[in-house]
Amino acid sequence: MWADDAALDAAERRLDEWESSLADRAERAKALSATMRDLTGTARNADRTVDVTVDSTGLLIDLRLDERIRQQPAAHTARQILETTTAARADLLRQVSDAATQSMGDGPGAHAIIDSYRSRLLPDQGSNDARR
Repeated sequence: MWADDAALDAAERRLDEWESSLADRAERAKALSATMRDLTGTARNADRTVDVTVDSTGLLIDLRLDERIRQQPAAHTARQILETTTAARADLLRQVSDAATQSMGDGPGAHAIIDSYRSRLLPDQGSNDARR
């Protein structure tokens, strides 16, 4: 099957390089997963009456309201909370984008991760690059 030992050696080297490449990718993916799991997004509205933190999935994990909030209509407060939560999710998406491109480069794998997060965190924004 092999014409000479050199061809066999070359094939073995290619297989070893391929195996090493797969192991490296798996290790980077594992590290990226751990990094992403620990990310949180935060935002504060313009008048500093609403502070929001979301976890790595975009769920609200902390909400702080300034006492001044009592002097405005509840509907206005609700809008502020929703808008600030969206801003916190955008902050999380920026962090995800940075982590993915830092770990995987600016290739299709990183873009797929970023687009997946974008579609869950900010569904109204479509599927464009988070850094635009």
